[in-house]
Amino acid sequence: MTIAEYPLERLLIKRKSIRKQLLERENLKVIRIAVLGGSTTNELVDLLEILLLDSGFRPTFFQSEYGRYYEDAVLEPEIVADFKPDLVYIHTGIQNVQSFQPVACTEADFPSFVAAELSRFKAMWTSLAAAVGCQIIQNNFELPAYPTLGNLDSVSPGGQSRFILELNRQFAVEAASNPRLIIQDLCAISGQLGLSNWFDPERWFSYKHANTVEGSFAIASSVASIVRALYGRSRKVLVLDLDNTLWGGVIGDDGADKIVIGKETPVAEAYTAFQEYCLSLRERGILLAVCSKNNEEIAKQGFEHPDSILKLEHFSAFKANWDPKHENILTIARELNLGPDSFVFVDDNPAERSIVESQIAGIAVPDVGNEVAKYASIVDAGRYFELITLGKEDLSRAKLYEENAERAKLEQKFANYGEYLDSLEMSAEIDAFNSTYMERIAQLTNKTNQFNLTTRRYTLAEIESTVTDGNHIGLYGKLTDRFGDNGLISVVLGHQTADTLHMDLWLMSCRVLKRDMEVAMLDGLVARAKDRGIRTILGYYIPTPKNGMVQDHYEKLGFTLVTTEEATTSTVWSLDVPSYQPRTRHIRILEPVHG
Repeated sequence: MTIAEYPLERLLIKRKSIRKQLLERENLKVIRIAVLGGSTTNELVDLLEILLLDSGFRPTFFQSEYGRYYEDAVLEPEIVADFKPDLVYIHTGIQNVQSFQPVACTEADFPSFVAAELSRFKAMWTSLAAAVGCQIIQNNFELPAYPTLGNLDSVSPGGQSRFILELNRQFAVEAASNPRLIIQDLCAISGQLGLSNWFDPERWFSYKHANTVEGSFAIASSVASIVRALYGRSRKVLVLDLDNTLWGGVIGDDGADKIVIGKETPVAEAYTAFQEYCLSLRERGILLAVCSKNNEEIAKQGFEHPDSILKLEHFSAFKANWDPKHENILTIARELNLGPDSFVFVDDNPAERSIVESQIAGIAVPDVGNEVAKYASIVDAGRYFELITLGKEDLSRAKLYEENAERAKLEQKFANYGEYLDSLEMSAEIDAFNSTYMERIAQLTNKTNQFNLTTRRYTLAEIESTVTDGNHIGLYGKLTDRFGDNGLISVVLGHQTADTLHMDLWLMSCRVLKRDMEVAMLDGLVARAKDRGIRTILGYYIPTPKNGMVQDHYEKLGFTLVTTEEATTSTVWSLDVPSYQPRTRHIRILEPVHG
């Protein structure tokens, strides 16, 4: 059970002891968060701290005094800047909206009132961007608990509901053009909880808490999911049982034609709805996998049922046998080249859930129960698959893994590996960081764990600063082959000191392993190093529990070992730039094309 699944009463009572236990975990990532609140934020921050600790972070918080969110952001931003936050969270509620003019507002005046309120928040975002340059999380607004105009409140220009809805829309427009701004959808969160459970007048008047305890927990859970997404810790794979999970009945006993799926009964419709939910996740980039105790041939027949929404081609991995499920999931993880902490496992059987959770460290196993009508809402409440952006790579992720399977089949036909690489007809675009790919570069630094020499994480603002300071060399790499476009899959970044380039970052997506892309990246890096009079490149390997696969990366590329730190086994490697000759043999290097 994760902290998010604790009964709220127990979490609040035992918060300090739970916090103490969580602080004893190893490899917690230190993160600094400034919370600028339009209400009292202590309760929210306490809950957020527990949720982030449970997610592998060690947060330190700055909290503005009650109601001083605007002053700290615009009038005295140096206070926030001195804290040196990695993130700023502006937490406001409908009580903090100032420009709304009730009832008397005309249709002609309405846009100016919305613009006035929007300009107040834009001033905060602009000031913070200049002062601290980090990612900003800003919530939009809940609808009024007591709409004074009734049904007319969302229609009339004097209705607060209409004002809030338009302001929320304007926030979304701003976020679409400002990659440093992330909108937390407080309007949706409050709607899910219910406005009657969201605001407690007594808590507001007595303590200036804008929300109920349940509301604070829902907000904290949402912020924690955004932080996980920012640092590449959202889940990537949904592993599904079959019998009584994706359909009703036991296919081995009942037969494929007797499983419960379709629209004929309420239960069948519930299974259909859950399959539709799973498919919607796949369509936005989440990989689907099957792990079932079943006969594989019989199990696959379930997806031939005319009412099955999911088909076999929707699954990136399929394990139906009589082996223990945790062993099958670990096999799936190896096949997909992803860590088990990227997985969410859904099974109606509580015994199977318990075994998998106890045997696989880091996997998420939501307690979905056995009522299929609730499966989707329970999985969704876990916020396992949170996104902060939705790019081309996300939408095509499942297709990319399918293409990798085709590459693996082709490889088996060649006795000579070089001939196999040539048969892929690969071409690469390798160029300096530019505005077209900044978001993807930042995303990749926070998602890649295995082929990552230092595992340093960068926000968008930090990546952008490496371009403007004139002291860094940063390159991205895109790779295409006969099966499709792999997208932007490699990043290298180093800073120059005199005639030496120190490699701060070298990473690559594991789906393009053993394609010589790292050689092509080195060729591009050395070429730019020579242009800047650099004579030595120093590469750094900092071991983590996940990046052991690249411990000999620099050795394979011809670097010479300089030092090894005994305590951490970190290593430093050196390459002589003047004597280096290009080595790319199997990849055609293209002229960069931006856009």
